Amino acid sequence: MDYSAARHMMVEAQLRTNRVVDPALLAALESVPREIFVPRALVGGAYVDGAIPIGKGRAMMEPMVLARLLQESKIKSQDVVLDLGCGSGYAAAVLSHVASTVVALEVDVELAALANAALASLAVDNVAVVTGSLCDGDAAHGPYDVIIVEGQIAAIPAALFDQLADGGRLAVVEDNGDGPGRAKLYSRFGATLSHRVLFEASAPRLPGFATPARFEF
Repeated sequence: MDYSAARHMMVEAQLRTNRVVDPALLAALESVPREIFVPRALVGGAYVDGAIPIGKGRAMMEPMVLARLLQESKIKSQDVVLDLGCGSGYAAAVLSHVASTVVALEVDVELAALANAALASLAVDNVAVVTGSLCDGDAAHGPYDVIIVEGQIAAIPAALFDQLADGGRLAVVEDNGDGPGRAKLYSRFGATLSHRVLFEASAPRLPGFATPARFEF
């Protein structure tokens, strides 16, 4: 299989046609070999328009959803980014091209090891893979200019907002059970948090996040 051609087709057919237009981000997506982050048995579908299982009950995000979250975060070359739920490391590799430093947080030690190995094979030197609770984030290496949540959750824990720098952005797909999932972008300015809905979306659910209590009448 010609993975380079498949990668180019992903960029042209899946991303540009869905309003992903940032030149630096598109260049990063075209340069990172997604196939090395996919389980060997599924490598033939590395560039499909959908989520890909990576084991341990987890999956890589659909390229279009991931790309639009990254684009809306407006990542700058000097930014420090927390990649929350990095899985096998694909998004961290993409982020390494557009950010200064990436902290890739993963709760599963085996997936973290796979991410480390894949990133090392590409000689990526500005990503640190760390393990720990996803809902607690990684305050030790914060604050972060950008937090990317690599999966769907019901609500953002306060601990993650606390790790945003002033002017920081957090991109996530939220689904609290009241309708379709929504990609959202949160922004912090001083003590004030604001958010806007970007588009309807679904993504693989991340483990360890509580569902907010709902009132029944």
